Amino acid sequence: MSRVRGFPENGELVVCTVKNVKNFGAFVTLDEYDDREGFVHVRDVTSGWVKYIRDFVREGQKIVCKVLGVDSSKGHIDLSLKSVNEHQKREKIQQWKNEKKAEKLVEIIAERMSISVDEAYDMFGNELLEEYESLYEAFEDAVSDTEGFLGDFSGEWTDTFLEVARENVAPPTVSIDAILEMTSSAPDGMDRVRSALVAALDSAEGEQVEITCVGCPKYRIVVTAPEYKEAEETLKSVSSVAINQLTKAGGTAVLKRESK
Repeated sequence: MSRVRGFPENGELVVCTVKNVKNFGAFVTLDEYDDREGFVHVRDVTSGWVKYIRDFVREGQKIVCKVLGVDSSKGHIDLSLKSVNEHQKREKIQQWKNEKKAEKLVEIIAERMSISVDEAYDMFGNELLEEYESLYEAFEDAVSDTEGFLGDFSGEWTDTFLEVARENVAPPTVSIDAILEMTSSAPDGMDRVRSALVAALDSAEGEQVEITCVGCPKYRIVVTAPEYKEAEETLKSVSSVAINQLTKAGGTAVLKRESK
């Protein structure tokens, strides 16, 4: 079950389940807040005119809404569906799924330690929720920075926690990309470009780097790393090798970042 209590804050994105649809709006329950009830007025369903509200929401559907207002004394939560774009929806749903997974992992830890789930939260779960934005983030940190995690937390639970984390959670990563435009007018120009790209990949020294042709003279370079700063440094280093080598060979090369 969810460990979040109380009411959401104004402006917060929440995962909801549609329970009852009327012509004037939809009644929903907030999955992360003990199924508290919220309401989406028909004017907040979509930006355009709504002829049939069920063209946009239906009973049993999972939706992501923005909190417009909360009256905790009356238990009223006003929500907006139209204020959430597709990117925000995907990101929030993924966060919600991750947190549900984290709660299951706490149950596994409790079972292995022969304690109840409530005892597990009393022992370490609540403390982790005070330090991290989510339980899943705590599991990710335990995997990606075990030494740092153990420096911050201690107790009989840590060994089991790390064991379950390593079995079920992959370290977090970020990916960035850019375009290398590389040309050479020499008779063996393609070989020179290829040689520069190979040298760039060789310089990565174990970092996760991929270079693919997206239509000559453009080559996409993708870097994946645990942190954004590290990815940026690798991208700069690897692309510099390719650019310098081709330039020395009489060609031209430039790195371009694509606007998102």
